[in-house]
Amino acid sequence: MYYVYVLKKNNSKLLYFGYTKNLEQRNRSHRHDRRNDYELVYYEAFKNKEDAEQREKDLKNFGSGYGHLKKRIKRSLE
Repeated sequence: MYYVYVLKKNNSKLLYFGYTKNLEQRNRSHRHDRRNDYELVYYEAFKNKEDAEQREKDLKNFGSGYGHLKKRIKRSLE
């Protein structure tokens, strides 16, 4: 499985998008590298790597996919 994930910077509205094959390991890495400043708020799972890569690109381009996701997880972003 491949995962597209969203991290939220604590005490900020800043979001970080990425994709990985090992979500747990990548989350630990982000928390260690960034001194625990980011919290995992959302992820999606894909069987296909190219699908995950495309979803990450769509979110990073701040198009309609980004807007729809923010509406869907608005309480998680508070």
